[in-house]
Amino acid sequence: MVFLFGFLPAVLVCYFLLPARWRTGRNTVLLIFSLAFYCWGGVARLPALLVSCVGNWAAALWAAPGHRGRKAVYGIALAGNLVMLGYFKYTGFLLENLQALGLDVTVPSIALPAGISFFTFQAMAYLTDVYRGTIPAERSLPRLTLFMAFFPQLLQGPILRYGEFAPALTQRRENSEDAAAGATRFCFGLAKKVLLADSLGVIADAAFSSGDRLTMSLAWLGGIAYTLQLYFDFSGYTDMAIGLGRIFGFRLPENFNYPYISKSASEFWRRWHMTLSFWFRDYVYIPLGGNRCSRGRQILNLLAVWMLTGLWHGSAWNFVLWGLYYALLLMGEKFLWGKFLEKLPAAVRHAYALVLIIIGWVLFRSGSLAQVGQMVAAMFGAAPGGLWSAETAYYLHQFHWELLLAIPASLPVKQVLEERLAARKGKAAQMLLILGPKVLGFGLLGWSVVRLLSSTFRSFLYFQF
Repeated sequence: MVFLFGFLPAVLVCYFLLPARWRTGRNTVLLIFSLAFYCWGGVARLPALLVSCVGNWAAALWAAPGHRGRKAVYGIALAGNLVMLGYFKYTGFLLENLQALGLDVTVPSIALPAGISFFTFQAMAYLTDVYRGTIPAERSLPRLTLFMAFFPQLLQGPILRYGEFAPALTQRRENSEDAAAGATRFCFGLAKKVLLADSLGVIADAAFSSGDRLTMSLAWLGGIAYTLQLYFDFSGYTDMAIGLGRIFGFRLPENFNYPYISKSASEFWRRWHMTLSFWFRDYVYIPLGGNRCSRGRQILNLLAVWMLTGLWHGSAWNFVLWGLYYALLLMGEKFLWGKFLEKLPAAVRHAYALVLIIIGWVLFRSGSLAQVGQMVAAMFGAAPGGLWSAETAYYLHQFHWELLLAIPASLPVKQVLEERLAARKGKAAQMLLILGPKVLGFGLLGWSVVRLLSSTFRSFLYFQF
């Protein structure tokens, strides 16, 4: 509520009061508000972001083509990024495992700077692109800091590339059409989070904390609920970020392309969190050799990428298991059953992919390896509470509207309707195409505000990464 009715109106007023020709002034407004936004969670976390901005800005200037010793500078800067990420995110995990092995070590309490996984990956991509000569080094520290700290996507992505973001810093042109489209998308994203994700999270939390009451039906319901919750939570944030970016004249990259219509695990990862998938492809998989090497080396490359993908999401063994799970699936589809899969009917392939995706999210959501075993065993018949329970019926009844709305909302229904309306030549169809999403978005905004006022807000799931 503070963001919607305090911070956001303030930044919009300050930004648009300045003439459009004062591009540096408008960038400065965004930079100041972005840093203030980050400090809202605690000023003590700001130094990590600023050190990353200044360090990578200076290193890129030296690592650009034509400078002596640039390879060493590039290597040191990359190592510095990894050390900072490792210290904040993985120190506790490492020491906890050493402690479990019997070593007498103390596990410190280290506050994780918000969004560190996202802004560190952006910094490493920028540094690498400069080193490769793909883009020139940015000489303006404020511009690079705005790229790193841009508040709409700072905490949860999408992961930006400086080569795509930089031109808009000086050449963007804000207009009312983009502002209206951006505001509409923001409203849809807010509704995804508040109206769907938060409600579905109640079911998921109940299933994953049911213990000995867990039944086969509740395990599947909880897995499906979390599958939908995570999508609407994360894609809702992305919609809000893209919408806000468009209001300010920035075109942020898409991060989701209806992933739950996928017909294989490989297709799923071409549609889910696309900016992260492309980052690992361009900065890890291809430099390791990609597909242009022996089969054995390809397998090692895939294992390395997916181990890192799992660890990027969290410092726990269930995330490592989740990464290895997808590594095995992708290798299987690539080397073993991929051709057979392509011959099956589309409905069968879709069912195959959905079952694997749901199981994958169960691994992702579980708090421990023991819970992973309990949930997966329950889904396939070995549930301590049997097949069915009144608890399952209760959640199906209490949240049936959310479950029913979530299914079409996760499919390209809106896209199909827009294409059909665009194909019609009547004025009514055109008016509906132009005004329909805006009116619906305004209604969803009001409904979301009412829900925020009447219930407890749940933090975005990807904030912890």
